[in-house]
Amino acid sequence: MLYQIFETQRSIMEPFSDLAQAAAKLYSNPLNPMAQTPLAQRASAGYALMHRLGKDYEKPEFGIRTVKVNKVDVAIHERIEIDKPFCELRRFKRFSDDPATLTQLKAQPVVLIVAPLSGHYATLLRDTVKTMLQDHKVYITDWKNARLVPLSDGEFHLDDYINYVQEFIRHLQAIYGHSHVVSVCQPTVPVLAAVSLMASRGEKTPLTMTMMGGPIDARKSPTAVNNLATNKSFDWFENNVIYRVPANFPGAGRRVYPGFLQYTGFVAMNPDRHATSYYDYFKDLIKGDDASTEAHRKFYDEYNAVLDMDADYYLETIATVFQDFKLVKGTWDVKGLDGKVERVRPQDIKGTALMTVEGELDDISGSGQTRAAQDLCTGVPASERQHLEVPGAGHYGIFSGRRWRDIVYPQVVKFIQGHAPKTKASAPKPVAAAPLAAKAAKSAKAVVKTPVKAPLKPAIKPAATSVAKPVAKAAAPVKAAAKTSVKAVAKAPAKNGKAAAQPKGTVKTTWVAPKT
Repeated sequence: MLYQIFETQRSIMEPFSDLAQAAAKLYSNPLNPMAQTPLAQRASAGYALMHRLGKDYEKPEFGIRTVKVNKVDVAIHERIEIDKPFCELRRFKRFSDDPATLTQLKAQPVVLIVAPLSGHYATLLRDTVKTMLQDHKVYITDWKNARLVPLSDGEFHLDDYINYVQEFIRHLQAIYGHSHVVSVCQPTVPVLAAVSLMASRGEKTPLTMTMMGGPIDARKSPTAVNNLATNKSFDWFENNVIYRVPANFPGAGRRVYPGFLQYTGFVAMNPDRHATSYYDYFKDLIKGDDASTEAHRKFYDEYNAVLDMDADYYLETIATVFQDFKLVKGTWDVKGLDGKVERVRPQDIKGTALMTVEGELDDISGSGQTRAAQDLCTGVPASERQHLEVPGAGHYGIFSGRRWRDIVYPQVVKFIQGHAPKTKASAPKPVAAAPLAAKAAKSAKAVVKTPVKAPLKPAIKPAATSVAKPVAKAAAPVKAAAKTSVKAVAKAPAKNGKAAAQPKGTVKTTWVAPKT
């Protein structure tokens, strides 16, 4: 019933929002005599703000037309490679008429980016995709809005998510003979499960896994998101945030976690910051600061666009990841496409190199939560594992923005290329999935030093443990429920004011960020 009430309200407000947009343009049009009056600019800014607050935000496009590869513009063609009921495997095909550039493009490794299914669309990783296209063939999981999926397409469970990831990995390996996987936030858990199951069956696994800011072990340095999930029961989530899609959508009758509730939770985590941002937008409109107003629009066009999640997937994620901690406890069983139930065993992974990335100030996945994957993947040699902690970075900063481009990406690309297969550029052929340990060791000489879990050596001295400071950024499935539980969520500091303890035998070195 709540969903229907919201849709009714949205339908009523839509014409007023459009009228406000027209009025804003009218008062700012230099050909209009009224635009020359003293209060015209303020009136235009007020109407523009009203339009932004009342409009409906639809899924944005990636909008990546070209990228530069060695200072040469390369055209990008975006296309759907595999179309599943709840997800599209989207490819960013690169084209060039420069022979040298074309040869280089063919030789570059292929990467599957698994985007989060936690409220926002995959376009939230636009900066991640655009940056990686410089050195990789890029595919991404583009999750669909559950309210647009008819009931006839069935339900969507966490097990289905894992099966999707495995299918996409096999698809890339069938084409190129190899693959690399990058997961951001929420998908770190199902991606680790997918690769673990493939390893347990003896299947070929990706050459590398890069896991960024995910809740592998949500018990470590719990944040406000983690605390909400543990303080509320499973029944509370099912009774308070799950609703059926109204009749005016293709997925009518489907049980979902609505996007508008998730958005309310995003804003509830930092209401003061969002209020200030909109007020600054109003002042920038009056001043005529086009650059600042356009930056505001771009950010909130993305931030305000949310999707519904299938209820079964959402509730199972709450129970598995944030309440029962099945992955780290070794009690997680997953049903495959053949109906067979298999136990998730990360220790069975042997031929896949592992890199984990955390932000020092991440308030969604606290310090140590992503690094926990290092302890679970005991079958991966220590020389094939490395960890990166980004100083001053919040949750969003590790995959988008200046810190992503200047600090994180140089390490990620070096890690992937250090384990790339040696094949001819003319035609991709199947290759062995064994990582190249010798090249992985070279990453320790990078500008930003990388601590790895390896036996201590006399020449290396552990550095002091840094302090994790949570900051605001929402990207996990449980965060939107904050609306029904709290009006403003307090920041959750790390235990005893310190970052999670380093695993025994782990070398912690100091990161030196490049000057900007």
